[in-house]
Amino acid sequence: MQVEKQLIEMCGNTCDGTEIFLPAVKQKMIDETSAYEMAELFKALSDPTRVKLIGALLINELCVHDLTVLLEMGQSAISHQLRYLRNLRIVKRRKSGKTVYYSLDDMHIEQIFVLTLQHLKHE
Repeated sequence: MQVEKQLIEMCGNTCDGTEIFLPAVKQKMIDETSAYEMAELFKALSDPTRVKLIGALLINELCVHDLTVLLEMGQSAISHQLRYLRNLRIVKRRKSGKTVYYSLDDMHIEQIFVLTLQHLKHE
């Protein structure tokens, strides 16, 4: 606690000059709507089941049945997670007869997923 207080005092005493840049930084900061939407995206990625679904769909377009087999989960649970991901535009669906196939919504999702994995494996 004492160290934290000293750091705050020290910063206040030695930190001058950057305040002139604050208006420029504030002008370029992310807006509230975008910040909320980004937080929602990362919230979606905070669930291991959803991460596994996205990882599988990164490899190939799959139907709900295939995903239930791969993740060893019930159809209801998989469908619930897919609906959540679809509402956030992370996955999209395509209907062929009675079968619904899921895939990643766009290349940005793939890039986010791959870059995050690379980051995790980077030492």
